[in-house]
Amino acid sequence: MPANASPPTVASAPSSIHTVVAEDFAAVDRTIVAQLASRIPLVETIGQYIIQSGGKRLRPLLVLLAARSLGYQGDKHVTLATLIEFMHTSTLLHDDVVDESHLRRGKATANDAWGNAPSVLVGDFLYSRSFQMMIGVGSMRIMGVLSAATCTIAEGEVQQLTNVGNPDTDETAYFETIQGKTAMLFEAASHSGAILADATPEQETALQYYGRYLGLAFQLIDDLLDYQGDAEAMGKNVGDDLAEGKPTLPLIQAMAAGTPDQTRLVRQAIREGGLSRLDEVLAIVRETGALDYTRARAEEMAAKALEQLERLPASTYRDSMADLARMAVDRQA
Repeated sequence: MPANASPPTVASAPSSIHTVVAEDFAAVDRTIVAQLASRIPLVETIGQYIIQSGGKRLRPLLVLLAARSLGYQGDKHVTLATLIEFMHTSTLLHDDVVDESHLRRGKATANDAWGNAPSVLVGDFLYSRSFQMMIGVGSMRIMGVLSAATCTIAEGEVQQLTNVGNPDTDETAYFETIQGKTAMLFEAASHSGAILADATPEQETALQYYGRYLGLAFQLIDDLLDYQGDAEAMGKNVGDDLAEGKPTLPLIQAMAAGTPDQTRLVRQAIREGGLSRLDEVLAIVRETGALDYTRARAEEMAAKALEQLERLPASTYRDSMADLARMAVDRQA
């Protein structure tokens, strides 16, 4: 384990949004530790390392809030929240290998610390363990939602890979990509929580779409912060998306709104990847209003998420979901 790795415990990042489900969240942490157990020490080591690396745990939080907002009183929401976190963690391990990333949330990535092969295989373990846990939840409908989500997420990642270095990627293709690779698991989390709580059809649809719009808002702000965020706060370098040749919305809009010379430069920067043109690209995304445009689209998605909550009964859990939608667009990391 790298020198900066923590002892094998799991600690969540508490916030006011987590307060209403604090006991549930503590139970999720205990379940994560228990379910990471393996006869192969390296599986536990890498699993603990990535899970305790400072994430917001938004996807399991959505499961807990969605179920509780509809009056769920059982304990299977803890298992469901844990397996959703395992699915997410698995995608992080795989993504960092695909992207050849060296830093996540201010720490060395697992592939940087242990190599690509162990990272991929531990990601496979976490996916497999999550499906074992689905059996414990005992809902074929939830299993259907989550198994379909894994396929959509994989397709989104492949679509993103095919978009790399392609300056002709348009806004429609961009939204298809982030719907698959990011928003889908948000959607599956809130949707499965609703199913677990025996939601009415209207409530189930509302929570499904709440998760979708929330996930889109988060990804839009992530892509915005790549061009105006604080590297220390984000735990990654500004311009990482450009370095990888990813045509995210700030660049797509900059090409649409820029002068011919500006568009030509951004297209070339996407094709080349790297950071040799970062300063010029940063100036262009500011001058063309591309950052404001991206933020406006994120605010639009957050507003749609809030609209969905109007179909749920009033509660502190619904209030926390509303706060989460607002936080999605107000954050700096």
